[in-house]
Amino acid sequence: MKLKLHHINLCTENVERMDDFYRGILGLEEEKDGLPVLEKKKGYAGDVAFVSDGAIQMHLAQKDVGAGFRTGQIVNPVERGHIAYRTDDLAAFKAHLETQGIPYSDWGEKAVAGWHQIFFYDPDGNIIEVHQVDGA
Repeated sequence: MKLKLHHINLCTENVERMDDFYRGILGLEEEKDGLPVLEKKKGYAGDVAFVSDGAIQMHLAQKDVGAGFRTGQIVNPVERGHIAYRTDDLAAFKAHLETQGIPYSDWGEKAVAGWHQIFFYDPDGNIIEVHQVDGA
């Protein structure tokens, strides 16, 4: 069985703010193709924004801690996590963050040999990594 990453789902109290962040800061585009059809009357009626880097979708979903209860499911499929992006010009990206007033931690190669990594938060406290591979 072959698996391929399809999307990352993040939950938020403010879908519009998250959509603005991911499109404005990371330069992702609004996704319009291959979107799921939301069944808003079957347990989850929240708003969702869809963005993509052209290969992987992100679903920015309105937080709803009661969706699992309403659907009778133990697992509510909204988790926060670490997402990572690779760049070919980390210095330019750090300068971009600085002009936007976004603070970041520069880990250099302390965690992964050959990867220069920085980490920062989106408006809801989700961690984002941007890294550059040596020689890239």
